[in-house]
Amino acid sequence: MRKPNYDKLPSTHINGKITIGWNDILSLLSSEYAESPVWAVELYVGTYEEDVLSALSATGRILINTRDLMKSEEEVDALTSRFMTDDVLFGYMSNIRIEEYFDEEKLAQAKARIADGRKYVVVGTGASLVAAEAPVFYLDMARWEIQMRFRRHEVKALGMDNSQEGASLQYKRGYFNDWNICDRLKDNLSKEGRIVYWIDTNDRQIPKMISNATFMEGIKKTAHKPFRVVPFFDPAPWGGQWMKEVCDLDRSVVNYGWCFDCVPEENSLLFDVDGTLFELPSQDVVIMQNRELLGPKVQHRFGKSFPIRFDFLDTMGGGNLSLQVHPTNEFANREFGLPYTQDESYYLLDAGENAVVYLGLKTGVDKDAMIEDLRAAQRGEIVFDAEKYVNKLPAKKHDHYLIPAGTIHCSGHESMVLEISSTPSIFTFKLWDWQRLGLDGKPRPINVERGKHVIQWERQTDFVMREIANHFEVLSEEDGIKEERTGLHPNEFIETRRHSFNRPVLHNTGNGVNVFNLVDGEEAIIESPTGAFEPFVVHYAETFIIPACVGEYTIRPYGRSEGKECMTLKAYVRC
Repeated sequence: MRKPNYDKLPSTHINGKITIGWNDILSLLSSEYAESPVWAVELYVGTYEEDVLSALSATGRILINTRDLMKSEEEVDALTSRFMTDDVLFGYMSNIRIEEYFDEEKLAQAKARIADGRKYVVVGTGASLVAAEAPVFYLDMARWEIQMRFRRHEVKALGMDNSQEGASLQYKRGYFNDWNICDRLKDNLSKEGRIVYWIDTNDRQIPKMISNATFMEGIKKTAHKPFRVVPFFDPAPWGGQWMKEVCDLDRSVVNYGWCFDCVPEENSLLFDVDGTLFELPSQDVVIMQNRELLGPKVQHRFGKSFPIRFDFLDTMGGGNLSLQVHPTNEFANREFGLPYTQDESYYLLDAGENAVVYLGLKTGVDKDAMIEDLRAAQRGEIVFDAEKYVNKLPAKKHDHYLIPAGTIHCSGHESMVLEISSTPSIFTFKLWDWQRLGLDGKPRPINVERGKHVIQWERQTDFVMREIANHFEVLSEEDGIKEERTGLHPNEFIETRRHSFNRPVLHNTGNGVNVFNLVDGEEAIIESPTGAFEPFVVHYAETFIIPACVGEYTIRPYGRSEGKECMTLKAYVRC
């Protein structure tokens, strides 16, 4: 086992001043904006609102909470019901705007009130709409931190208190509705130049504030160089032990099944400002430096959605993932309002002696019999015989299995999977969960009835072996460098290339974003032939992003790997 050198807190160093703690933050704001009759303190949903209100009460200004100006919870429920649906997991992507949450009469009264010559601070999501001329201080939140607060039942949804609902229901409202509304508002405020300060309260005990100029310097710098998002590790019912050692995680935790190592909509970024880390959602770079990050063709196709996702699935010493299938594009768009679905692949970073992958249907499978067996298993009447219907393939280190949407699949035990997929993150239809309970001690939701509509029944053994199981094509091989095409399947929009090298490899973004993982070797370094960015060092198993605007760059072995062979896996969008 390698000595851990995985960086769990990657950051971008930027120049600027950072103010720490509510006392100093409010002292600075009171000094700079003493003459402003109204302040707008804009909150991303999931912020600890009571903390903010309590801190701002020390300013002596009259507080107006935007929640008091919104429609009743019953009205908000009616407004959002068609998007929330009655389903436990899935809703429909909302197009609601923050303006629709406000009671028109209450809003008009508040706008008239703050014009009476006294000093006010309007606090909450939508504060910038109430105080249209006021300076905006924005409290942003990373989605993974919000999800931790969901699990602890600590925060409210937009316009309603759903804090006592199950975490999955809170997540559903955030994913399908609240986060979209907040991101659109944040995007508009940034474009309009209204935000003067950004405040990080991801760490409840240590609020931190930087100016918009410092914030934008960090956003722009990030989008013009190689960077990493902050990885997030999470246990799973099937989780394993590999990441504990390689990523140097808390050994007392029962397992780590997931690592979200490149999911910009979920992960955060860190800015190192004067030696202090400032945390923000990595989605802010996607929103605010969209073309520079994605490139014009990818931006044209995907807008402000980062289309490539890398994550880890660790079953080393664990169990099988649920047997599952992802919806087709047509189904995902019709049923959930998604512009595209979750195509994916499994790349084996490591594998035990008995590692397996379940992939595709067996030749001649009886569709009706399989669905009836899945239903019976869901009712607890039988144990589903996966091997009767699904191909069980031996898996070894550096294998690559392609999984276009509609293909039944799961990673088996003793596998360390680098999952490369398109971004939608919750659209998995579990078909069979191996008689297993979730971490909460309850059965996890099964979706046989949805799954039967999207399983591509023709993807049987011949198809699997011919098109999606370990298809490597050597594209070039010269002294010290080999490039291979590893996929993905033609049905998927992501292309992947593997490079084995003991000397510098020249790459070009091709005017589109590139995502990498160092799948073998201790360390590598990314450099600009023109010195356009500072050299960037990565370590084994780390995922890193190369923005489209970078153009040419090189990757070579470095440090512990100097003079040895390294291997990277690169993903990009086919255009």
